[in-house]
Amino acid sequence: MVAEDIIIKPLLTEKGYDGIADKKYTFIVAKSANKTQIKLAVEKLFNVSVEKVNTVNCKGKLKRMGRSSGYTPDYKKAIVQLTADSKAIEYFNSLS
Repeated sequence: MVAEDIIIKPLLTEKGYDGIADKKYTFIVAKSANKTQIKLAVEKLFNVSVEKVNTVNCKGKLKRMGRSSGYTPDYKKAIVQLTADSKAIEYFNSLS
């Protein structure tokens, strides 16, 4: 798997914004990716050093439109903690 295939997009939520000060960043990642692959992908794409990675498998929610219903897609979320001496990710700094 290539690093660009592992990291799908950043996840921007209120809780995610609170972690930016502590160098914690949240991404939506490929479901088949493990913690080691996620760590290497973030280090390669953003030129930072990663301390640890936490992952969560999120189930899709039930959504209805009239009498028809369906589920939003399942996804995997990764919370990446950078080391203290690592530089911050510029993309997230421009948002806060």
